[in-house]
Amino acid sequence: MTPNKEKRVLVVEDEAHIAEGLKLNLELKGHAVRIAPDGVAALRDWKEWRPDLIVLDIMLPGIDGLSVLRSVRLEDRFLPILILSAKGDPEDKVKGFSHGVDDYLAKPFNLEEFLLRVERLLFRALRYDIAGAPSQNHLLPPDPIYEFGSNRVDFNTLTARGRAGQVQLTEKEAMLLKLFITNRGKPISRRKLLEIGWGYARGTNSRTVDNFIVRFRKYFEENPREPVYFKSLRSVGYIFDHEK
Repeated sequence: MTPNKEKRVLVVEDEAHIAEGLKLNLELKGHAVRIAPDGVAALRDWKEWRPDLIVLDIMLPGIDGLSVLRSVRLEDRFLPILILSAKGDPEDKVKGFSHGVDDYLAKPFNLEEFLLRVERLLFRALRYDIAGAPSQNHLLPPDPIYEFGSNRVDFNTLTARGRAGQVQLTEKEAMLLKLFITNRGKPISRRKLLEIGWGYARGTNSRTVDNFIVRFRKYFEENPREPVYFKSLRSVGYIFDHEK
């Protein structure tokens, strides 16, 4: 079951003794391992190192594990992710799976079971590649084309058509649009938008988010001063709302 090629495993864990133990055992299985002690480092290493699998704790300093998971899933639907967390209640697992995790193992855990789950996820990813599916490093949106009202967004070409006419989107604009679309009808706080969209920890100026919302309203709202789709929620953040 073990793939022949050395695989890269990113271990996101703030408890050093657990992280080092996982690293040692994964290296004994022939994998290259990098440790990220917090959510900010996890997002940086994911983008720079492009691992084949992420082992992810939920309770992390700075940016929590679920925000890391959601950020990765905005760009990559195929990268195997295994949550390894002390939060093992059914509702915690449901939340993890609803955000796109592939497997979930609660602490304390059996090492052999953990290693078997890792090998199984890597094997499945290898089968996807053999079958001709996009590789885990190929970034994909939830849907290539998305329409709401008279607006149309093409994530393949990063273009949009709305009241402002044809618009060339930046990568960050496209990422935030994906985040709103995948959470349609759900309030998202400014803090979560910063964490998931930018990988910023707490304390960052939320005006960054507000400026992007102003742009979206200019692109897509008939009357930007009375938004129908990108609505503000007082003391909360924003919500993207429309009937589909």
